[in-house]
Amino acid sequence: MSLEAYVIISMLVLVGGFLFWNMNNKSSNNDIKDIAETMMRAQSELAGRIAGLAETQNIYQSRIADKLQDQEVKFVKMIEERLADISRRVGDGLQQNTEKTSEALLKNSEKTIKTMQDLHERLGKIDIAQQKISMLSEQVVSLQDVLSNKQARGAFGEIQLNDLVTSILPPSAYQFQSVLSNSKRCDCLLTLPNPPGSIVIDAKFPLESYHALRNAKDDAEKTIAARGFKADIIKHINDISEKYIIAGETAESALMFLPSEAVYAELHASFADVVEKSYRAKVWIVSPTTLMATLNTIRAVLKDANMREQAGVIQKEVGILLDDIARLDKRVSNLGSHFEQASKDIREITISTDKITKRAEKIEEIQVNDGEHPAEAITNTTKLLENI
Repeated sequence: MSLEAYVIISMLVLVGGFLFWNMNNKSSNNDIKDIAETMMRAQSELAGRIAGLAETQNIYQSRIADKLQDQEVKFVKMIEERLADISRRVGDGLQQNTEKTSEALLKNSEKTIKTMQDLHERLGKIDIAQQKISMLSEQVVSLQDVLSNKQARGAFGEIQLNDLVTSILPPSAYQFQSVLSNSKRCDCLLTLPNPPGSIVIDAKFPLESYHALRNAKDDAEKTIAARGFKADIIKHINDISEKYIIAGETAESALMFLPSEAVYAELHASFADVVEKSYRAKVWIVSPTTLMATLNTIRAVLKDANMREQAGVIQKEVGILLDDIARLDKRVSNLGSHFEQASKDIREITISTDKITKRAEKIEEIQVNDGEHPAEAITNTTKLLENI
């Protein structure tokens, strides 16, 4: 509370007390005057005391302001010293960390460079992989566009069938787009010997009904989609049985090629009755994997049939080969006889050369005497040779 408010409150208290007292005692005018004088004196005394208090308060405020100013100066100085010390410490720490970091970078520079190079190579590989993924995504989209069209989907199945057949069988064992005697054109005709005879392969791809079955949201939609998928497969089985199984021209059975392992698996997993119907109709349903196994078996059958056809030729060639072997044995025997005669002649020649060598040695031992007549020497030599 300020000093002026304190004075006003004091005066109000005094006036109020005077009025209260005047109302209760109703004194005379003289008494009122005395009281008023007393109050005036008290008021004067109170004003003097208030003036002293105000002066004392001003002195205290001045002292407090001086002390606060001194403390503020000291506090600011202390803060500046602390900030300078902290700045110095932070600067020293940063310098030490910089030096340590520089040393570490210098020590690990080769490793860092190698790591950066590896990272750059990996990023390059990632970029290549992303490009391949983008290309693959475009190809998948293109494949979906192709499969959404029935004609394109049929061409897709025929191309896959073509790739499988041409990669396994020899060219003489198949014909594509062959026309049968009933004027029906088949996707592929396997020309096999009797039995079993030529076998027709027809590609079918019920993709729309399969997608409807896979995308069914509840049991009702699944039931309807399953009925449609089953009807499509049965229709294909009946068409192949009626068109491509001809008595006396083709085998007693035909193949229906499904160019999707997923469709083939769904058919055998959930529609066993359809598979049994295909057995009764003698239409064998195959996927890319099972068709590959079937074609490998057919290739072995063709090889065995070819071996049987060539059995007579092989037997004839084996007989000629045996005659050649007998003739070779006779000629080797004759050559052995010649070798024995040559060895005998060589032995006799060796004996003759030994005898000639001995006679020459004896001739060298003959000595002619000085007093002997040449004719006598010749006679003696002749006798000596005769004795030899």
